[in-house]
Amino acid sequence: MEDLKTLVERAKKLGATDAKPIRTDVVAVRNWVRLKCRYGCGGYGKRFTCPPYSPTPDETRKVVQEYTWGVLSMFKGFPRISIHKFAFEMERTAFLMGYHAAFAFASGPCDLCTECNIKEGFCRHPRMARPAMEACGIDVFTTARNAGFPIKVVTSREETPTFYSLLLVV
Repeated sequence: MEDLKTLVERAKKLGATDAKPIRTDVVAVRNWVRLKCRYGCGGYGKRFTCPPYSPTPDETRKVVQEYTWGVLSMFKGFPRISIHKFAFEMERTAFLMGYHAAFAFASGPCDLCTECNIKEGFCRHPRMARPAMEACGIDVFTTARNAGFPIKVVTSREETPTFYSLLLVV
C-alpha cells in the first residue's frame, strides 16, 4: 500500500489535481461505451489508440480482472501535461518500482502526433501510446463515481471539464 501512496504522489507531481488508489472491482467496463466512440466521436478509426484498433470491452474486462489495485488520477480542466504522456510516465514509474505488469490508460484521442500514422500501418510512438479508457469500454463516469471522484457532463464551454487516467498495478 505504501507503493500506491508513492504513485499517488507521483501523479500529483506530474499535474493531476487528485489521485487515489482504487480496487479494480470499481472499474466499470461496459459494451455500450465503444458505441459512443463509433457513433459520436470524429476520431473513430483515426488513431491506433481508439476503436476499432483499441482493445474491446471483453478484452479490457479480462485484463482488468487480472489486477487487484490501480491508481485513478483526476485532472480538473485541461492539464499542463498531455494525459497520454502522463499515462506513460505513470506506467513507467510503476514498472521501475518493480510492477512489471503495470499498464496505464489515458483519456481521449491520442495527442502524441498531430496526425496518426494509420495509413502507413504502424504507430510512431508505440512505447508511449496508450489507449483511452473509453476507447476500451471503460465507463469513466461510473468508474470515477465508484472511486469517490466528482464527474458530470459538461454542457457548455464555460464549464470546466474533468479528465481521468487509470494505472493498473497489481
